Amino acid sequence: MDLVVIGLGYVGLPLVREAVRAGLRVGGLDRDARVVDGLAAGRSHVDDVSADEVREMLAAGFVPTLDESVLDDARTVVICVPTPLSADGGPDLTAVRGASETVARHLSAGTLVVLESTTYPGTTEEIVRPILETSGLVGGEQFHLAFSPERIDPGNPVYGVRNTPKIVGGLTPVCAAAAAAFYGKFVEEVVQAKGTREAEMAKLLENTYRHVNIALVNEMAVFCNELGIDLWDAIDCAATKPFGFQAFRPGPGVGGHCIPIDPNYLSYKVRSLGYPFRFVELAQEINDRMPRYVVERAQQLLNREGRALNGARVLLLGVTYKADIADQRESPARPVARRLLRLGAGLSFHDPYVDAWEVDGAAVPNAGDDLVAALAGADLAIVLADHTAYDPATLTAHARLLFDTRGRTRSAAGQAVELL
Repeated sequence: MDLVVIGLGYVGLPLVREAVRAGLRVGGLDRDARVVDGLAAGRSHVDDVSADEVREMLAAGFVPTLDESVLDDARTVVICVPTPLSADGGPDLTAVRGASETVARHLSAGTLVVLESTTYPGTTEEIVRPILETSGLVGGEQFHLAFSPERIDPGNPVYGVRNTPKIVGGLTPVCAAAAAAFYGKFVEEVVQAKGTREAEMAKLLENTYRHVNIALVNEMAVFCNELGIDLWDAIDCAATKPFGFQAFRPGPGVGGHCIPIDPNYLSYKVRSLGYPFRFVELAQEINDRMPRYVVERAQQLLNREGRALNGARVLLLGVTYKADIADQRESPARPVARRLLRLGAGLSFHDPYVDAWEVDGAAVPNAGDDLVAALAGADLAIVLADHTAYDPATLTAHARLLFDTRGRTRSAAGQAVELL
């Protein structure tokens, strides 16, 4: 194989697609038999890769497998396994360690190994390198080792693997050059970092920047409501400045793998030095409390109409973490729903990308495909994901009471419509 990708999820599968399109012979190793069997049958489990694209990849020689022997004599191995948070708030590197041990059993001289899984600075050199060197080969001398942060934005119609600049940081300059040459085969621009730690830090810096700025506008949303200020309008006005400002907008919380998870890796590393990373911890506190605030506002809206939340029919519009995708990872809809249920609301959901949805193991009723009927049957509808399917005119015309946490119905805000 020219390339073997370990982990065929939201990061690994788009990488496979671009490498195959560039003419590389690619294998994919995953421990989930359902994923491998689905791909082998031409099905995709990832929003950004269609079934037609999977079939094209298979026709071009892509081999998805559970068999680690696919790594034998592979020229390049890219590790794209998940790194969730552990119980102590740091990254759980179980999958990274396991993948590294698997690679070590099949490592050949001259192979390039790249870690793409997001983690704290130092992981590539302190964790991955020693495991790979149990093969008897020396990193930087007998095999190449690099870190290259994934920059996948699920559902983004403009930027993907090919046209998003790719950062690479090598164990040595020669390792960095090898990684840059590899990615240069199918990525338009490759940026070389000084080393693996700088590349690891770049990823965390990108997402910490977003995390902190989202927390800023979320906190402003709380007090602007009390002050009678339309924060959405204020943000639009500020965004007209052609320099020195980037617009972030409030929401019901943060979701996906990156924003609610990645900054904690950096905070974890900083705490190991003996002091807190206060910006990240404060941002986490603010963003984590937004689902509670959404429920409090919902309760106030119902009270204003002479209704109690207990027993009210509440419709959640959109349970994915962002618009126009099926990805539910860390979606703020779940903590919102959990609190609504605890307070006695009769809950249902509508989402064009999700057929069945659970909260703490209990199924939440699907309101069905008829959005108009779902809106008409609810005492309160709450927009949690601004899917394109949620036409503002439809929402405002048919909802008895609408709480829009995403600003989708800004132009129609009035007596029956309220914005976050």
